[in-house]
Amino acid sequence: MPSYQSFLKSIKTEIKETDVTAVRRLVDHPGNTVVIDVREKDEWSQGHIPGATWISRGFLESKIEDAVPDRATPVVLYCAGGNRSAFAAKALQQMGYLDVASMTGGYTAWKRSGHPWKVPTVMTKEQELRYSRHTLLPEIGVAGQLKLLEASALCIGAGGLGSPSSMYLAAAGFGTLGLIDDDIVDATNLQRQILHNTERVGMPKVDSAEKTLKGLNPDVKVRKYQSRLTSDNVMEVLAPFDVIVDGADNFQTRYLVNDAALKLGKPVIHASIFRFEGQLTVFPGEGSPCYRCLYPEPPPPEEAPSCSEAGVLGVLPGIMGVLQATEAVKIVLGLGTTLAGRLLVYDALKTRFRELKLRRDPNCPTCGDGVDRSQIELIDYVQFCAGA
Repeated sequence: MPSYQSFLKSIKTEIKETDVTAVRRLVDHPGNTVVIDVREKDEWSQGHIPGATWISRGFLESKIEDAVPDRATPVVLYCAGGNRSAFAAKALQQMGYLDVASMTGGYTAWKRSGHPWKVPTVMTKEQELRYSRHTLLPEIGVAGQLKLLEASALCIGAGGLGSPSSMYLAAAGFGTLGLIDDDIVDATNLQRQILHNTERVGMPKVDSAEKTLKGLNPDVKVRKYQSRLTSDNVMEVLAPFDVIVDGADNFQTRYLVNDAALKLGKPVIHASIFRFEGQLTVFPGEGSPCYRCLYPEPPPPEEAPSCSEAGVLGVLPGIMGVLQATEAVKIVLGLGTTLAGRLLVYDALKTRFRELKLRRDPNCPTCGDGVDRSQIELIDYVQFCAGA
């Protein structure tokens, strides 16, 4: 029977090896080569090669097809000293991968050579358990969940739409949630605004929302703004956040958010509700189409009554708010196709979704041809309520 050393020596004659200098060139000038760290989690957590993907040796065969679906893609494997990666390279060869190499000397040689290395952000044991159903999804995994934990979203309004969207974003692990709302909890809110409860009637909505969100997920940081958005504060409020979730209940705020987001290059996930119908779309950070392409001018007040005037089905904002949260997760993780350029219309009475194509207006004053977004003027418009 061969010894371990003789078996390792035999394996190394059957695979391709590369040195740390060659791998450094790949790191400095990334192409389509995938660098994979096959060490254990505690080793990875102490430091790794920048840009590397972590798949521990014990799971390599079962997870490699998700990480590298094309077997012609060049792959470089490394471990601590170059032995585990040699065996791993042989395994991938046997699985049909055509261009696999093991880095000689491993991560130890990399550090000794003075090459850069990175200490990753890692989840606690409690977070691993909490987000395990996310990390099981190959499209998200640990790396995706860490992106969510580092992400931030601003929810405009802590009412009908802001309630479900913020709760699902908190549950999903968004690291920071902003909430802006100048209202207090009213008994009439409780039919649909699930952030709040009977005991909090009379409490500022942002304070009530914080209690609910922190109770749902202690990881989330809540930034509260008990005020209305105006041309004086909108840039300051929107700037720190990655994604804007627009649950505003009036056209004034929607136009202001659109214009400020375009100046800042922030994506806006817009939703609105009216009686039994909801609408949803995404206005991308680069603009085009934007909210003004959809509504060049606000409708007359009599055509956009508030909830207190027209009423609203209590579960409707829940449906639309959850869809807003879904789009926010997709944007942060780069998953799927967003609703940019499409308007989703939901009819609750018929349980029917319709999709309408949104077209960019080349003459749009905020995203049209030749518009300098840095020069967009922020205006406080006359308020037109539309009922969220």
